[in-house]
Amino acid sequence: MDTFTYSHSDEDLTTQPIGYWASAAGEAVVHHIRTTLAQAGLTQPQWWILNQVLAEDGREKAAVVGTLRGYLNVGDGPLHHDIRALRDRGLLTEDAEGRLRITDEGRTLRDETGVLQRKLRAEIHDGITEEEYIRTLKVLQRMIHNAGGAAWHH
Repeated sequence: MDTFTYSHSDEDLTTQPIGYWASAAGEAVVHHIRTTLAQAGLTQPQWWILNQVLAEDGREKAAVVGTLRGYLNVGDGPLHHDIRALRDRGLLTEDAEGRLRITDEGRTLRDETGVLQRKLRAEIHDGITEEEYIRTLKVLQRMIHNAGGAAWHH
């Protein structure tokens, strides 16, 4: 990656607003991920859905939506739309009982996209140790708690 320099001295960083930096980090990372997924022909929620139905016997649609709803702030409708889009593309099937199963074509796309996702993670984490990453997440979780918010994903 390009040479990186910090925006401020350590002393000046202590007065920087966490809301701005947390938001800027989230927007940059999500944009980078979504742009790469779009090149593979998937939205981010579609990627999540494919990963939820990998088991041989698939998974109930209600369970998939229930698991993923916390990652979207717009309700269940978009997830149902993405499930239909994946089904229409032949990447998953849905039986009469609402059980979703990934197709061979869907599994191939998911596996190929998984390689891209691992590359993205390496790019995003470049120059950051696992310890720094864990500490950052813990600090952000504590700030969310301190502000009376809730953010918990499995």
